[in-house]
Amino acid sequence: MTFQDIFKSSFLENVTSVSLLDMGLALLLAFGLGLFIFFVYKRTFSGVMYSSGFGVTLIAMAMITTVVILAVTSNVVLSLGMVGALSIVRFRAAIKEPLDIAFLFWSITVGIVLAAGMIPLAVVGSLVIGVVLLVFVNKKWHLNPYIVVVHCADYESERRAKEFLDKQVRRCVVKSKSAQKGAIELNMEVRLKNEDTDFINILSDMEGVRSAVLVSYNGDYMG
Repeated sequence: MTFQDIFKSSFLENVTSVSLLDMGLALLLAFGLGLFIFFVYKRTFSGVMYSSGFGVTLIAMAMITTVVILAVTSNVVLSLGMVGALSIVRFRAAIKEPLDIAFLFWSITVGIVLAAGMIPLAVVGSLVIGVVLLVFVNKKWHLNPYIVVVHCADYESERRAKEFLDKQVRRCVVKSKSAQKGAIELNMEVRLKNEDTDFINILSDMEGVRSAVLVSYNGDYMG
């Protein structure tokens, strides 16, 4: 092997495998679509603690995926090595919201499609996905459930409290009941007619009712 052969097998031969125009255009589009994904994520976020770092991760994920796929598509040998290298990568970050998985997959998909040269598919697909998420995620398909905890002195006060709640709310379902001498505790799921919660004050002042507590359930509701 001569000195020239060493330079011929060098990685410098791959410098021109991807043109600067292709790289610039792909990264610029990835950044733009990543910003769009970040905007949709910010508008549709409904969790407890908003993470700005996750939003920036969505932009970076789109650009990083674009760079990786550009490298893979430019060299068949490199693509085989990349598959082996990425197969040993393990991500341990906990995803708390199921919708966050959709945003991560969306960013990765945008990077793959852009690097493959399917620009219209990436742009139009992102616009459609963004509109669907903005419409459906922010739409409330059910009334927020509340839990009413009532402590009564006897059966009569329990019956009056239950009848009163049936008239004040849309729906009232007994979830649990515990009874002992001189005390009855009711846990009921209710759906309010509006945002008015003054009926709890009236309920707590009823004869035989020792206390009444209204608790909002902020988590995901199933059923």
